[in-house]
Amino acid sequence: MREHERAVHDSTALPPVVDRATFDADLDQLRAREKAHTREADAIAAQRRRLPMVEVDATITVTGPNGPVTLLEAFEGRKQLLAYYFMWHTGHPAEEQCQGCTWCTGQVQEISYLHSRDITFAVFAQGPYAESRAYRDFMAWTMPWYSAVGSLERLLVGRNIGQMYLISYVRQGDRVFETYWTTMRGVEVMDNNYALMDLTVYGRQEPFEDSPDGWPKQWATENPVLPKTIDGRPISQWSRIASGRSDELTSGRSSTN
Repeated sequence: MREHERAVHDSTALPPVVDRATFDADLDQLRAREKAHTREADAIAAQRRRLPMVEVDATITVTGPNGPVTLLEAFEGRKQLLAYYFMWHTGHPAEEQCQGCTWCTGQVQEISYLHSRDITFAVFAQGPYAESRAYRDFMAWTMPWYSAVGSLERLLVGRNIGQMYLISYVRQGDRVFETYWTTMRGVEVMDNNYALMDLTVYGRQEPFEDSPDGWPKQWATENPVLPKTIDGRPISQWSRIASGRSDELTSGRSSTN
């Protein structure tokens, strides 16, 4: 039996097998919905660009590798800033840090394209700088990293501190304005793995999905919104452990020191 035939034979649930013409006809129907979805997404983005904005005190400080810097300085001289507010559990080990924030943040590695559009991407951790920076180094991330502790009430005015946020800012001279924010599933825009999973027949394999009977739902966990762990750790941590990187955070030393 050839390999692909064995895979079909071994599967407990698969779509019906049809001829190419039937397959193409059904795909054409789906493609029409996909194109409509793309156009609607473009329309939503157009409306987003037309939202009003609110001024934020540009002198609010966050802590970076060289100490406090202002929100304005976090732009690194660019016109726009996208800040991801990383949830943090102070004093907890690496394996207990937010799996959703780890999932999303880890996708944002190549930021030169953002820079080409005059956009800076940075993480604003909701925990102490040394401890959270040690996590950034353990994960081998390279994006700018700050601690927003002490300024969260002013930066997240009216919102729940301790929740993940992706916030867009723009500056005019030395003035800073907030133009958009999102949270929870809205931060999926940072991720590419989910988008790729959604193209596969089994999708994300998570409990909320509308899938045919018998489809695998292997990622049912206590938190169905964030099923991103294996053996008690965020999945992406295991490769770091295997390579010998230290996940000790509370000393305030990065794993590369």
